[in-house]
Amino acid sequence: MSTFAPEWLALRERADADARAVGLVDRLREIHLNRAPLVVRDLGCGTGSLGRWLAGRLGGPQHWVLHDRDPRLLSIAAATLSGVTVETHEGDLTALTAADLAGTSLVTASALLDLLTADEVDGLAEACVGAGCPALLTLSVAGRVEFDRADPLDGAFEAAFNAHQRRVVDGRRLLGPDAADVAVAAFERRGAAVTTCPSPWRLGPEQAALAAEWLRGWVGAAVEQEPRLADAAPDYLRRRLDTGPRVVVHHTDLLAVPR
Repeated sequence: MSTFAPEWLALRERADADARAVGLVDRLREIHLNRAPLVVRDLGCGTGSLGRWLAGRLGGPQHWVLHDRDPRLLSIAAATLSGVTVETHEGDLTALTAADLAGTSLVTASALLDLLTADEVDGLAEACVGAGCPALLTLSVAGRVEFDRADPLDGAFEAAFNAHQRRVVDGRRLLGPDAADVAVAAFERRGAAVTTCPSPWRLGPEQAALAAEWLRGWVGAAVEQEPRLADAAPDYLRRRLDTGPRVVVHHTDLLAVPR
């Protein structure tokens, strides 16, 4: 699985916070959660931005168990989550079982599902449902981008980027934009009640730095997947950057609750 620079995670934190579906947190409040204290496992926690957004909304005493493969990110997350107790686990999070989740009140993740394979998402659903543990899985890429002004090459770059998100990495076929649908099916097969909500980034002048960095990465991934776009990419990128990209980048949030 990929690791991400702390600078990129910091740049996107505000947009992530603005995008997440607050309604799913409201739904969580209606569910009886074991609060002695509430034990939350954050998978692929990065620098802890989801914890900083969610902990105050959950309320009450909480213990957060942070999972990530990058020790730098784990140290930042542990140092910046306030008002809760924290422990960290470095390493692969794709092999967690129901036994590993025993005593967990809630599993969370942000921008994780699209980096997993179908088998890994199936395993996650099996672990959560087996442990009777709700899962709040946010900001999975949806494969749709809407610019305020259309360009003839938008479709070609979007298709190439989505193919890049579904690429094979070290023998693993990533789900990319299919992740949310695969997760819904995996949880529902096990009898969980699943609710999804859109969680789009809405990037404009107030998020100009993020919009530009996202655009460069989006175009770069598309060209990596489809080298035939390389000749067109510089002019396309310049046109988009010159107008200060206003763009909606679609994501999906998901709440799965074992019955």
